[in-house]
Amino acid sequence: MASDLGIEGKTPCHQTIINWVTRYSCAKIWTYCAYTAPPSLVIKNDKLINGAIWLIDESIGLGSGKILTVLELKIDHHNTHEGPPSLGDVNCVSISVATSWTGESIADFLQQIINITGKPAAFLKDGGTNLAKGVRLLNEKGLFCHSIDDVSHVVANLLKREYTKHPSYEAFVSICGQASKKMKQTLLASLSPPKISTKARFMNIHRLVTWAEQIIKHSPCGRASKGSIISKLRKSLGTLPEHRQFIRRFLRDSRALLKCQEVLKIKGLSVGTYNECKTLLQYIPQRSRIYIGFVTWMENQLMVAHSLGVTSIGMPICSDILESLYGVGKIHGTGEIKDANRIALRLPSYCGELSDDAAKMVMGVSTKQQQDVEKKLFSLTRQRRKVLPNPGAITDLLTSESSQYLSLLPMPKVGEKMKKISNITDRCGNENGALSSEPKNSKETYGLNFQVAS
Repeated sequence: MASDLGIEGKTPCHQTIINWVTRYSCAKIWTYCAYTAPPSLVIKNDKLINGAIWLIDESIGLGSGKILTVLELKIDHHNTHEGPPSLGDVNCVSISVATSWTGESIADFLQQIINITGKPAAFLKDGGTNLAKGVRLLNEKGLFCHSIDDVSHVVANLLKREYTKHPSYEAFVSICGQASKKMKQTLLASLSPPKISTKARFMNIHRLVTWAEQIIKHSPCGRASKGSIISKLRKSLGTLPEHRQFIRRFLRDSRALLKCQEVLKIKGLSVGTYNECKTLLQYIPQRSRIYIGFVTWMENQLMVAHSLGVTSIGMPICSDILESLYGVGKIHGTGEIKDANRIALRLPSYCGELSDDAAKMVMGVSTKQQQDVEKKLFSLTRQRRKVLPNPGAITDLLTSESSQYLSLLPMPKVGEKMKKISNITDRCGNENGALSSEPKNSKETYGLNFQVAS
């Protein structure tokens, strides 16, 4: 990048790197329409749709605001890749921060993007009710898109519905928590139970139950001499061995589901992987709600895969890449205080392959454009510096944050091509609607709110 960025033997300082990354993120969003063509254009029922899947999700615990991210993944990913999507396989379509995201605000934000880029073939999302409502509201507006449910959240929700009301569940979780306290800072510290987040607990609770199964085997039947290591272990575990039946049943169900989940993440959902999962589920009673729920979900998603034409190659069914993106963003270059705006501003730079045009894209964003974006943003660090040293200034914390959050949208192509952009809302009024010759109102094509885009 030296020739394009004007580096002449001088190592740039870290702030220069940060500025480059910020400009690169802005450039990737603003020039999305110019640099990223639909991976495989599809015409269905006389409709023009984007041959890509949009992954949508909001962040958890990344500062005072919540980040809503839209990533684009090729619909035929599993035809050209042997594993699940990585950050290099996706492009960031748009990103926005808000105090909270409701179904209505999600639908409005997605519609703004669709007005610029066109519709995706489907949305891939987790089990969040606000995301589901947002997609449903889009469908009611005539912007029909198929909906794909993330397999990890489906598995977690099935286990949650089955086991939260089990007589042993609350006691089991409590005993594991007490065991953790008793084993830490002792000789048994290396054997303490894994830490499970209270949010989305059933995404990882199988690790805790697996630990319980393994640790109980270290306490064989019979008496143990006073003061021995086994005696100390039994004292730490309390009544955990009394819940062996709960542990066995949970592991029977969770291990089968997790094997199916692994298959679907790696290969996608197809007729072949559906049959493979049915074989893996044979250890779960067919009358079980977990068995019925998972098979029903696979059959419903196969109908979506059939509509998209990917039943033979495998439909992407996992949105883990979004969690990976948030994890990377939370670790790198966020400062002492985790600021949602600061994190969101860099997320697009982590997506996609680093192309030869990267340096040109960086230089295409001026310092003024970067400053226009950043100076409007709500910043926890800036607020801390302003208020903490100045007694009496604490009332400044009441300043409205809503208008100071980041929102980056793609821009239509400039020049002559921009005149040819049509409003996809008018052209695709419903799933079976035909393409109209012109938009209802040509002004709608250009009246787009780019918010922070200069």
